[in-house]
Amino acid sequence: MISISELTLSYGSSPPVLRNLNLNLEVGKIHGLVGLNGAGKTSLLNALHGLVKPKGGHLSFHKEPLTKKHIAFLPTENYFYPNITGREYLNLFPNKEFNISDWNEIFHLPLDQVIDGYSTGMKKKVALLGILKQDKPIMILDEPFNGLDIEIGRTLHTILTSLKQKQKTILTTSHILDSLTDLCDDIHYLENGKVIFSKEKEEFEAFKKELYESLDSKNKNQINSLI
Repeated sequence: MISISELTLSYGSSPPVLRNLNLNLEVGKIHGLVGLNGAGKTSLLNALHGLVKPKGGHLSFHKEPLTKKHIAFLPTENYFYPNITGREYLNLFPNKEFNISDWNEIFHLPLDQVIDGYSTGMKKKVALLGILKQDKPIMILDEPFNGLDIEIGRTLHTILTSLKQKQKTILTTSHILDSLTDLCDDIHYLENGKVIFSKEKEEFEAFKKELYESLDSKNKNQINSLI
């Protein structure tokens, strides 16, 4: 179990972005994290990976402190060293059992070319390969489907589902709700720095309907006055 208890995070003197947030994530499942812009999704992911230090709270994995050694983290925008090739980048992650050539038969990347010249989708694919090569028990993926075409998007769906069957625990975000309801076992809704509720797969359709109706109602009158 990944346990997040009373997690509070703020930047400088600004009001808290995360407010005494509590969440338990069962291992061997794919968890989706959703919320409107500014809800605190990326801040939560950054706190889990240790990129920012919380003001308070506890993070644990199997009742031990959660650390970077447990996590492979894919941020929304990836950083690569200048003038590094795809192969050189992947070789930064030690894992002799990971066959780069075999995996690249799926991703079709020019690994011996410098990443600076890659398209947005190619950069996302080489970053994903780096995540897979790390082979950590927890994968945190912030908008992993951004920049991917339909084929690779479905391929990633298949990969993540297979990793779940090997007891990997995956926490992912997406601005496209359908990509999460199709993939995840649980979805956790974040609002104003707190997890308001969590839904299991059998509740996804009702959750989608309720959320869409709420969003439509929120802006409908103003839209009608403008059109």
